[in-house]
Amino acid sequence: MIIVIMGVSGVGKTTVGQALASDLGWRFADADDYHSAANIAKMRAGIALTDADRAPWLQTLHEAILAWLSARENVVLACSALKAAYRERLLVSPEVKLVYLRGTLELIAPRLASRSGHYMNPHLLRSQFNTLEEPANALTIAADLTPPEIVDKIRGALAV
Repeated sequence: MIIVIMGVSGVGKTTVGQALASDLGWRFADADDYHSAANIAKMRAGIALTDADRAPWLQTLHEAILAWLSARENVVLACSALKAAYRERLLVSPEVKLVYLRGTLELIAPRLASRSGHYMNPHLLRSQFNTLEEPANALTIAADLTPPEIVDKIRGALAV
């Protein structure tokens, strides 16, 4: 099974994803690690990525998910997956489950501003919310819960 944890930057995808993967004894992957150097440079400079910028990144993630499924590897993937079209590239099988961490700008902005060592420019947060197309086909969990509470909700809902 592949569990894709999605949402805007700073919502807790990596924190929750790492905790869930550790709890389950699964592999954790962060979609941020699959971005090109050019995409990272743009985000660091506060320039929002376009669909054209994201296309090769999404293709790489698509191929990674297919490979994990083929190898029967259980993976928790943290990925923004903000648009429905992006999620369509990732949800390649019923074995890929989508978890949406829903938060507000007021909740996420302070988190993002206090984060260090990450290339995502906090000024891009509003553009992420503007781009976000909330999914109808996801397990939706409030991002104001603690990571252990979120992990428990995911495990209960997905029976993992």
